[in-house]
Amino acid sequence: MTRVVLLGSSPGPIGSASGAPPVLPTDIPLASLPGAPTVFGRLLGQLATLDSEPVTIARPADADAYRRHATRVVESRDLAGDLRALADAVQDTPGNVLIMPADALLHDELIYQLTKAKRAAITLILREERDENAPEPPPIEEAVPEIGQGVLEGLPQRTRAGRGRVTSVGTAYHAVTRPNAALLGPIHLQERHVATLAEVARELADLAHLVGPEDDVTELLVLGLVRRGVSVGVRGRRDLFYRRMYGQADQTQAALADMATFNEDRARLDNAVKGADGFFTTFFVSTYSRFIARWAARRGLTPNQVTLISIALGLLAAGAFATGTRPGYVAGGVLIYFAFVFDCVDGQVARYARKFGVLGAWLDATFDRFKEYAVFVGLAVGATVSGQFGDGEGVWTLALVALALQSVKHLLDFSFGAANRRKPPVPLPTLDLRVPDDRPLRDALEQRRESRSTGVQGLLRLWTRAGRFRLVHWARKMIVFPIGERFAAIALVTAFFDPRVTFLTLIVWGGVAATYTLTGRLLRSLA
Repeated sequence: MTRVVLLGSSPGPIGSASGAPPVLPTDIPLASLPGAPTVFGRLLGQLATLDSEPVTIARPADADAYRRHATRVVESRDLAGDLRALADAVQDTPGNVLIMPADALLHDELIYQLTKAKRAAITLILREERDENAPEPPPIEEAVPEIGQGVLEGLPQRTRAGRGRVTSVGTAYHAVTRPNAALLGPIHLQERHVATLAEVARELADLAHLVGPEDDVTELLVLGLVRRGVSVGVRGRRDLFYRRMYGQADQTQAALADMATFNEDRARLDNAVKGADGFFTTFFVSTYSRFIARWAARRGLTPNQVTLISIALGLLAAGAFATGTRPGYVAGGVLIYFAFVFDCVDGQVARYARKFGVLGAWLDATFDRFKEYAVFVGLAVGATVSGQFGDGEGVWTLALVALALQSVKHLLDFSFGAANRRKPPVPLPTLDLRVPDDRPLRDALEQRRESRSTGVQGLLRLWTRAGRFRLVHWARKMIVFPIGERFAAIALVTAFFDPRVTFLTLIVWGGVAATYTLTGRLLRSLA
């Protein structure tokens, strides 16, 4: 369950700076869209699967306009009232919370990406990459531009983001060190942070006299969460559209034209591909497997059905290897490659079509190992049938060693992952909301980083930094011998040589991978 809270009363920095009479999102039509919904009506339709009865916080004069859309409306006269109403709305929520400006115009896929993120707290930002040695930006009160510059690009940058999360937020009262982003509005929190959100909202309501009318509720909430030690992750706009209308009915057509320049389906397809895959998967499979996934999803194929195709291809590959002939080895290499392609496709279909299930996840994880070990057996049988290696006893020994090595490596991976899931999160520094300067928070984070720059933690940090270099990044991906590299090695080595060379390759490379992995696990455990 997700509780949706819509902010219908907070115009934000652009809205308050415009001086123009606002038009409610309930009265801004999107005439070129099917059914000609209003901005608010379209947003309600997009959020209906999350919460059929969202709470809208609005000014008393606007409440009836929002009630016409059959939403629960809480009236609030000022910023402090907004914060208290929000705290009451989420206080006893038995689930996650999504906070969204009521005038937001955005893609469905962006809502999905925010609400399905693994981060316990995440917000949407527009980030400016700037040289760390660049001069300080102008003060916040001088940074509010004219609306004519464009809504998104015109937002004042008073958010600091780094290392994948928000580190500081500025307001009329709170200074922020070297801001590099603008906070766009949506916030999604998992259940464990909802109580903290309610506490922060009430505390900020008591401090509302310190901030200005241009301050946005979402900015204040993220400020409070960060200062309470909550890690608020960030998601950039990048490939999907988001804009707040800020009461600008005359900007509707321009906004819709801008939204049409974003290919939502392509973004959804790209998001269906894992972002942390190995070298072989990234450059020799995912470049086209996503299009197979879209084709399969549009024809109603389920992820489990695609998994069965992958299993069948893997067994056919094992059978081809078992023939012990050169054509069989080549055919087996081609089949095992496409077995891996469909192994990637099943997950991409699940993410693209949003069809997830425990059975599918279990089948995928279990039969990956089954296919691989079946191929080992096929290779050993083929070596025996060919008669190249006598009775084949030596090849069977190599097959058992390769299988045992791979099993140990899987055990290391799964056990370490399970141990990490039980590990309590490292607390972040906190700062009282009444402190106007964020320097104490910045200094605490810097001290924490410096303390981790010595000993084992320092070594790990250096190795992590080395990953910024493309060559090192892909070398680290390959050295762990992921499944894509293993299947590629089996296909290529067997096609050009023989099963014995294949098993020796698996053992040598697998041994290096196991040593590297075990060393890393030990160092991280000590750190």
